[in-house]
Amino acid sequence: MKLGGFIHMRATKVFLPFLIVSILIPAMPIHADFEPGVAAITTPSADRTLSFVQPGRIAEFNVKEGESVKAGQVLVRQYDAVERARLAQLEADSQNTINIQAGEASLAQKEVDLKKLEKAAALNAATALEVEHAKLEVKIAELSVKLAVFELEQAQRKYDEAKIQIDNMSLKSPIDGIIEKIEVEPGESVNALEDVVRVVQINPLWIDTPVPLEKARDLRYGDTTQVVFPGSRETSVEGIIVFIGAVADAASTTLRVRIQVPNKSNRPAGEHVRVVFSTLQKEIGAD
Repeated sequence: MKLGGFIHMRATKVFLPFLIVSILIPAMPIHADFEPGVAAITTPSADRTLSFVQPGRIAEFNVKEGESVKAGQVLVRQYDAVERARLAQLEADSQNTINIQAGEASLAQKEVDLKKLEKAAALNAATALEVEHAKLEVKIAELSVKLAVFELEQAQRKYDEAKIQIDNMSLKSPIDGIIEKIEVEPGESVNALEDVVRVVQINPLWIDTPVPLEKARDLRYGDTTQVVFPGSRETSVEGIIVFIGAVADAASTTLRVRIQVPNKSNRPAGEHVRVVFSTLQKEIGAD
């Protein structure tokens, strides 16, 4: 019993200092991979899904998925042979001035006839009724010329309308970007407003991140940030604030801030990154 009591007393004396130290010094969490900043995800700076405004059959694609395109480049075209044949006819009609020329010639002749009759009437060689009739012929000829001009203008409008219709049968890239996805195949029929092709712009990248409201008040348009890409050889890339929300999220008391980052190496959008706001004295949202 004495030996057991001695061992118990020795163990108690050894344990007490550790107990006292553990009470006086609170436990500190260890973050082996601690990185400051706000966790965020990169997104394309432009993302467009294109559709036709009218149904039709796909004639051809001029691009492939993953291909870089320029703004204004034709990506896909609907079958438009019938519309182009009609356009050629309308173009000819819009340039046809024969009716105007004929009307002007007739008007000139009627005016000459009127002058002759007026002179004859002055010599009592023509009646007043004949003169009035000649004046009416001149008036009708003038209206015929105006009608011919109006019809030509209408033909030109129809031609312009047909050109717009044919233009709508081709989809052009609205941005410099990359073909992300093609939804249909050549020969396939599509409905109006059905998704056909998606184009994205990833240079520059955008990063939308929620920032605590009290911290966001210190941010300004044009402020620089550091964007850390995990797993990259680059430690960070400098970004710039291009948008600060005007309405805070009441639930989280945060404000949406958008950072624009150059991406000459064409890193894919959708990466998890961390954003460090260099203008703030304290790091925001550190894990």
